[in-house]
Amino acid sequence: MNVQDGPIEDGSADASIDEKISGIAEQMRGDADLGHVDELRTMARQRLEDAALPADDDTVDAVLRAVRSV
Repeated sequence: MNVQDGPIEDGSADASIDEKISGIAEQMRGDADLGHVDELRTMARQRLEDAALPADDDTVDAVLRAVRSV
């Protein structure tokens, strides 16, 4: 079975933490618009963990602020 366990776009590993958080927030906004989000906080924590980023409360809060800022 093939598994994608990292970004596939060239240069994606070069993104700063802030850029990665912004990207996660953008993905979550899209998912929320499609009705695919049950609990934003849980999703934010999972997306951060999947991206090997800190999943502490402050970082989760930063993602949630970015999701709601549009």
